[in-house]
Amino acid sequence: MTQTDLVLLEKDRGVTTVTFNRPEALNALSAALRNRITETFFELSDDPETEVIILTGAGRAFTVGLDLKELGGEIEAEESISSRDLSEAMQACQQPIIGAINGFAITGGFEIALMCDFLIASTEAKFADTHARVGVVPGWGLSQRLPRLIGINRAKELSLTGNYLDAKTAAKWGLVNRVVSPEALLDTCRNLARDIVSTDPVTRNEIKRIMDEGWQATLSVGLDIELAANQTHSRSEVRAEKVASRRADIQARGRRQSSSQESGAGS
Repeated sequence: MTQTDLVLLEKDRGVTTVTFNRPEALNALSAALRNRITETFFELSDDPETEVIILTGAGRAFTVGLDLKELGGEIEAEESISSRDLSEAMQACQQPIIGAINGFAITGGFEIALMCDFLIASTEAKFADTHARVGVVPGWGLSQRLPRLIGINRAKELSLTGNYLDAKTAAKWGLVNRVVSPEALLDTCRNLARDIVSTDPVTRNEIKRIMDEGWQATLSVGLDIELAANQTHSRSEVRAEKVASRRADIQARGRRQSSSQESGAGS
């Protein structure tokens, strides 16, 4: 593991774990931390050793968003904020980003969680959108992403009240994929990341791209995006022999998963 000031990086067999590292401030996004995490994602987007990214926080929080003490002038900013934007940096990553939500994900932290491709939450995770309470309009996409994930009525309830959402309810509403114990959070995310790494990288990156583009379009436009990608990809990357060579691996994986499920059901 290497540490670069406020961000921890750990690389293991194609999986890079990125950790916000201001636990004493609940990982509040000071100018310095925003600079570093932004640069980290831009760097990882071009890193051949990184196929999947796991994003999490040290201590009791994922991140509670912008450092309000710094913004209010109570403490001096450590350095000026970069002109490059964190949301731009995360969107620049073609690699899947798994959000490992270990604790509080508040306002800007909630927005960062929503930029991830999917979320796994600890039982200690809590989400809240307090933009309306602090007098700030969202700028990292929360007002648009959240309604698309959980429905506009539930999104309005969260954003207009500023109330907290616990992990269990977040899973019920479809915000997070699953909830696990704090001890199991990173292992669960790493196992999923390894599953992703085991797939064909060119194909999975293209699937991620067309899903992201289609999600922002109508169904009709999305189907056109998929068809165009299918035709281009079939001509350039996927050959019959390549598909055949992976078939045995897919069948073996299916047998292992079926066996594991049957064992679990009988225990």
